[in-house]
Amino acid sequence: MESGSRTLQNKFEINSCCVIVPTYNNGQTLAGVLDSILTYTNHIIIIDDGSSDSTAEILMGYSGLKLLLYKKNRGKGYALKKAFGWARVMGYQYAISMDSDGQHFASDLPAFLAAIEENPDTLIVGARNMDDAGAPGKSNFGFKFSNFWYTVTTGIKLPDTQSGFRLYPLEKLKSIAFITRRFEFEVEVIVRAAWKKINVMSIPIKVYYPPKGERVSHFRPFTDFFRISILNTILVLLALLFFRPYLFFSKLTWKSFKAFIRKELFNPEETNGVKVASVMVGAFMGVAPVWGWQMAIALGIAIAFRLNKIIVLAVSNISIPPMIPIILYLSYITGGIVLGRGAGIDFDSGISLAFVTENLFQYVLGSLIFGIILALGLGLITYIALLIFRKQPASKSKN
Repeated sequence: MESGSRTLQNKFEINSCCVIVPTYNNGQTLAGVLDSILTYTNHIIIIDDGSSDSTAEILMGYSGLKLLLYKKNRGKGYALKKAFGWARVMGYQYAISMDSDGQHFASDLPAFLAAIEENPDTLIVGARNMDDAGAPGKSNFGFKFSNFWYTVTTGIKLPDTQSGFRLYPLEKLKSIAFITRRFEFEVEVIVRAAWKKINVMSIPIKVYYPPKGERVSHFRPFTDFFRISILNTILVLLALLFFRPYLFFSKLTWKSFKAFIRKELFNPEETNGVKVASVMVGAFMGVAPVWGWQMAIALGIAIAFRLNKIIVLAVSNISIPPMIPIILYLSYITGGIVLGRGAGIDFDSGISLAFVTENLFQYVLGSLIFGIILALGLGLITYIALLIFRKQPASKSKN
């Protein structure tokens, strides 16, 4: 047993890994959590985030642990960010975060080390089984809600995006300036890590749910869920406006582009009409004045009318950041021509509510008309290309 413990201790050192335990008024469970971790490693960083219970007295009974102490509660995200910085200074490359409420099992620590040895520089999330009988219903709802929005913002499916038992690649996260400081940080970090092209994966973990009334939870259902909802809204807008288009085009090569054209555009499984309609819907939604929701609405239309979802989303990505000024300008010009105002903006009359209203109307009208023109133009080009290049089924010979 002692030999096995030394082997595990060595694995933490070989992988330059520590365990971070943020704690706030979890005096009833803290000692048990620390004792269980110490059977695997003494590379532990404790963050006492303004506890007012017996936490300070408990920590005095442990020597050799690294301790960060805050007199005022700053939030779990703030505590983790500070611990990450401190761990990097001490030479650690990885940090495993564990909650101090006794839900996580230190016996899962070796699984994280094994996973990181096979997948270096990866952010690994411990996935709970939320179908367990002890899982509270409200956690199950938040679990599914968070998983859904994570997929929307990153395109990655994770079985558990709310688990606090994780392994973080410290150097990979160093360049990201995180903006949140409470429970919502755990959502922000996995989304922005994915946007930075850091590999994000999960491994199964065990979890203990204390009987009702025994668990000490500092998650405020209304306040913290509201903060997480606001964060998800911001992340979705950023994803649809910039990061999802950026990731799509950054992975696009001439070879993959040709493969896409062959598979999605010239594939004979769909009619020419479906493919042309898919291009037209994507083109129109790409310039429609519903910024932030273009791809979501386009996908809804594609599903409702059974269009080619891949083509619709790919074409709607014309509204990537470098193209946005051009789309706005052409939309405004189109509106000016339709209204007989020309293409310029008359600033001599001063900026007033009426001025803003008139020009906004010109842009909105112009974007709708420009979107229709663009959709018709790309639809016609697509139709001609399909007639010329697409392989048609062999025609039946006439008797």
